[in-house]
This record gives sequence, C-alpha cells and structure tokens, in this order.
Amino acid sequence: MVLPSVFYRQKISLSPACFRGRAYYSTMQKSPIRLVQELRKLTDVPISKAREALAASNNDVEAARRWLEKDLAISGAQKAAKVEGRTTREGLVSVCVLSNGNQQRAAGTSNELGGVRAAMIELNCETDFVGRNELFARLAADIAHTAAFITEHDSSSPRFIRPCSLDVLGDAPLLSRSEPRVQMPATVSGSIRDLIAKVGEKVSLKRAVTVVHGPFRGESNVLGLRLASYLHGATTSGFQGRIGSLAILGLKTPRLPELMSTETFVRDLEKLERAIGRQIAGFDTRSVRSTPGDETSLYNQPFMMLGGEGANETVRSALDKWSRQRGVVEDDAEGGIEVLEFAKWTVGQDIE
Repeated sequence: MVLPSVFYRQKISLSPACFRGRAYYSTMQKSPIRLVQELRKLTDVPISKAREALAASNNDVEAARRWLEKDLAISGAQKAAKVEGRTTREGLVSVCVLSNGNQQRAAGTSNELGGVRAAMIELNCETDFVGRNELFARLAADIAHTAAFITEHDSSSPRFIRPCSLDVLGDAPLLSRSEPRVQMPATVSGSIRDLIAKVGEKVSLKRAVTVVHGPFRGESNVLGLRLASYLHGATTSGFQGRIGSLAILGLKTPRLPELMSTETFVRDLEKLERAIGRQIAGFDTRSVRSTPGDETSLYNQPFMMLGGEGANETVRSALDKWSRQRGVVEDDAEGGIEVLEFAKWTVGQDIE
C-alpha cells in the first residue's frame, strides 16, 4: 500500500522548545513536606495554605507563620464582615474550673479551704457541623480558660457568679487551656476572626460568667466554698456540651479543716457536687429555693441524680441528711452544705 509509506518517508523533528512548558512546571520549587507538617502543627491551616506561606517566605517556618497571621487577619476581617448579618444558634457551652476550693497548706499556718476560680462561656456558630469541629471546641475551651484566669475578685458585688464583660474578654490575649504556658499571638476577638476565616461561617461569643473568690480569712476554719459543674451533650471533650451548669456551694462547719484533710470525705463531696451539677442541668431548674411545691426550684426537686436513697428525697432533705451523716453538722447545730447560686445555659436559648 502507498499510504503507510507516506508516514515512513515523513521525518518528524521535535525540538527541545516543544518541552519548555513541561520543563517549566517540573522545576517549580516545592516546600519540603517536613516544613509543611511543622507549619501545620503550629497553625492548623490546610496543606495548600501552608505551602503558599512557605513559598512566600523562602521556606522559613517562623516567617511563614507571621505571613499566615497577617493573611488570617485580613481574610478573617473580610469574612467576618461578610457573615455579620447571619444567625448563630449552634455551638457549645464551655466550663473551666481553675480552682475548686481545694485545701491549701502554707508553712506555719493552719489548714484552710482554698479559693474558687471558674468561668462558663457560650460560643455560637451557624451550623452543628462547625459546632462539632475540633478547632471550634478548642477555641471555646481557651476562651473559658481565659475568662477564668483574667477575672479579678470584686468584693463590692453581693453575688458570687457574675457576668464577664465581653468587650474586656474580647480584648484579652487568648490563653491556651491545653498549653497554659504558651503565649498565644492573638486576642480572643482576633482568634474568633481567625476561626471565621478557617471555617467560613459566623462565630460569635454570646455570654460569659465567672466565679472568683478567695478563702474566708479569719473564718477559714468554719466557712468554705466549692464548685459544682456539669456539661450535658459533650461532643469532643468533658469541657464542652449543649447544656452547661455551674454552681457555687457553701460549707459551714467547725470541723472544716479536719474533714477536708480526709480523702473519703473529699471523694464523697466531689460525688455530691457532680450530682448537683447534673441535677441542675437535667431538670427544669430555675432557682435554688422558691415557694413550696415549685418543682422548678432545685431544693424542691427529687434528687434523682444522687441515686440510692437520695432519689426518694428532695434535694433540700438529701443535703441535710448528707451533712449529718458525714459529720458536717450535728442535729441541732447550724451549718451544713448549701447551694448558694447557680447558672444554667442551653446553646441557642434566648437571654432573659
């Protein structure tokens, strides 16, 4: 056949210029995977963004981290402005307890009950998907830790559980809960903007309360404070949930130092505190005490969360019985254990 001979006789010349485009792409500098991994551990950014930052910083990890901070600040502010009008009714309630009134022993002094320091915050987002995100949960925990850490005791206030200014909290440097000694580069509000840039939806800090009180000086052998907290519907850790409760308890007994140095008593007290936190979160609890028969008051409710015989008694009766059985108070003496105040939040609920 003649046709094939045409192809055999035709000479095809391929010059190096034909491959210049391919050679161009094959010689692009890529950031070493080791540097990409190191940068992502520090910043939690996607691989593509980590490569972009390293390429813009000549593979210098510290310079790339600074580049990402600036990029996040710009993109976060832009996205925050874009999503400002959206509704946020999902998210988490987070509690941080830095001090639960644990016993302190100072050289040359008698035993005394320590102070209490804690916070509860609600961080909101648009969807349950983001609310279950690890970055979102970590930020909620860090904000609660920051609120508990920076708040000072206010002796002029008659209340133990007090609102924390969101403006003051937003301007505070974010303090990591998991690594408290590591100084975070951003403020609370800046960290929220950074998260908006990463997840692409609105994130807002809805409310925060704190409890900060030192030991009762001069009366430390008689009076003490403790904290009870519980988080229902936790999705990522024990620090966050859909419903949160935080309560402050008062102990009054001349045997306080003796009892608080007893391991069995402290273990029983911690069990009682957890039961109180669960009771507040699990029932329609709106006050500590109210008119007789009002089941929205804690003291009138059957103490279901304590279990055992306590389930058949009201919270008030169970606390009195618990105090007598463990020697906190004698039959006719004043004292015992009381729930002084509590806060209970559900994600997305309207603030009254």
